[in-house]
Amino acid sequence: MSDYNAMEMMICVAARLLEDGRTVGVGTGAPCAAAMLAQKMQAPNLFVVFEAGGLAPLLPSMPISVGDSRTFYRGLMATSMGDVLEACQRGMVDYTFLGGAQIDRYGNLNSTVIGDYAKPKVRFPGSGGANDFASFCWRTLVMTQHDNRRFVEKLDFLTTPGYLTGPGAREAAGLPEDTGPYKVITNLAVMGYDEDTKRMRVESLNPGVTFEEAQENTGFELLTAQEVTETEPPTEEELTILRNEVDPFRYVIGR
Repeated sequence: MSDYNAMEMMICVAARLLEDGRTVGVGTGAPCAAAMLAQKMQAPNLFVVFEAGGLAPLLPSMPISVGDSRTFYRGLMATSMGDVLEACQRGMVDYTFLGGAQIDRYGNLNSTVIGDYAKPKVRFPGSGGANDFASFCWRTLVMTQHDNRRFVEKLDFLTTPGYLTGPGAREAAGLPEDTGPYKVITNLAVMGYDEDTKRMRVESLNPGVTFEEAQENTGFELLTAQEVTETEPPTEEELTILRNEVDPFRYVIGR
C-alpha cells in the first residue's frame, strides 16, 4: 500500500521491533500506538508499563496521558511511579520509548531547554522519568521527526543519557552494562548505533529517501551500516488495525 503518512510509517516500524513476552515502558502518543499495534499483531503478550503506575493494562482505547484511567484498565497492577522506576532499576523493563527536543550522535537527549539554561529561548518540561528509563532499561527507542533542529552536534542541555561521550562512558558513569540507545525511527530512516564507536548509523532508508537527504537533515555526520536497506512500508493489515482499532479518532496518526 502507498496510501500512508509518515506517522503511520513510524508507528508500524516501531511496533515490529517489540517482541512477544517483552516489557516496554511507553508514554502517550506514537509510542503507545506502537505498543498497542504490536499487541494486536505479533506480540499479544507484550507487557506495557506506564510511568504513572499502570502495569499491563488491556487498553480499550488511546489514552491522553500516562495518568489516564485507561492506562490502568484491566491491568495487573495500579501502582506508582516509584515502583515503576524501581522495576527499571531491577532490570525488569526491556524497552522504553523516549523523545526530546534534541538528540546527538550518541543518542543523548535534551528535553529541558533550548539555549542557555539560565536564560533559555524555550523551556521544556524536563526529564520526568526519562532519565531513569534511559539509565536502567535495556534498550531505548526514539521516534521523532528528522531535521537539523533535533539532530544536533551538541545538546544545549543533557537531560537523558545515551552513550554519553562514546564507548565505555555509560559504564564509567555507573550505569549498567549492555544498556543504552537501540533504534531511532524517523520520517526519513531507521538508525541504530555502531557497536565499536557507539555513534548513530543509518540502517534503512524509508521509501523514496536517499542517504544524502537524511544527512542534510542531520547536524552531525551519520555513519552507515554495512548494508543499508529500504525500510519496509506498512502492510495493509498493519494500517487497517492501526486506523480502525488503535487510533480510530486519529489522535496520533492524524498529525
